[in-house]
Amino acid sequence: MELNFKAFGEGFPVVILHGLFGTSDNWQTIAKQLAKDYWVFIVDQRDHGRSAHTDGLDYERMAGDLAEFLEQQWIYESHIIGHSMGGKTAMQFAMNYPDLVEKLVVVDIAPKAYVGGHQAIFDALFALDLNTIESRKEADAFLADRIPDFGTRQFLLKNLTRDKEGGYRWKMNLPIIYESYQAILDQVKGEPFDKESLFIRGSRSNYIQAEDEPIIKDLFPNATLESIDAGHWVHAEKPKDLLQSIQKFLG
Repeated sequence: MELNFKAFGEGFPVVILHGLFGTSDNWQTIAKQLAKDYWVFIVDQRDHGRSAHTDGLDYERMAGDLAEFLEQQWIYESHIIGHSMGGKTAMQFAMNYPDLVEKLVVVDIAPKAYVGGHQAIFDALFALDLNTIESRKEADAFLADRIPDFGTRQFLLKNLTRDKEGGYRWKMNLPIIYESYQAILDQVKGEPFDKESLFIRGSRSNYIQAEDEPIIKDLFPNATLESIDAGHWVHAEKPKDLLQSIQKFLG
């Protein structure tokens, strides 16, 4: 399994994993700041960005992808940071491969199962005819009626790229992501990871609730929980605050 990635800096390794519909580039600004002190990798998870398209994704497979990636880089211990879906991959990886993780940072996601809330996005993306649009502006105009939030549309349109044969295509493997959506919503399971962990929630997000703290503590008994005044996309809304929390935690 070949995962697309970028690397910055030098020192102790840090690996950052993006969320659903995201790419490694979503974290490039923070990665470059962390690279002043660390060797930082931003990685496209399977079926996202420029990484390989597969026949399905779930957290066991994505954790295995990360283990294989670290072995390819000759890395045998690192700090792992993940947001949303990437946070669940990070949690699963820490539980499956605890010896490979020094510290764990999870951004705005809990280990629990979630109720789906992306159907309107899937419907809009599938409805967009990539064979007929002639520009990103045209794609944005089409999606605007179905996805009113401008920021969400711009985030999704980062997945749009020109096809060599003409027209556009999605970088991400949209059909497989849709087929695997229930697995993406599912809880993560494993033996507790007892090393230092930091869970950062967006205080204006509903992804981590007060009642989720017991399950977090059950699986990550040495976890600290912090809040940042942001929605779910903490790294986009409050990058400086998030960076400070991560830097303080990693030491």
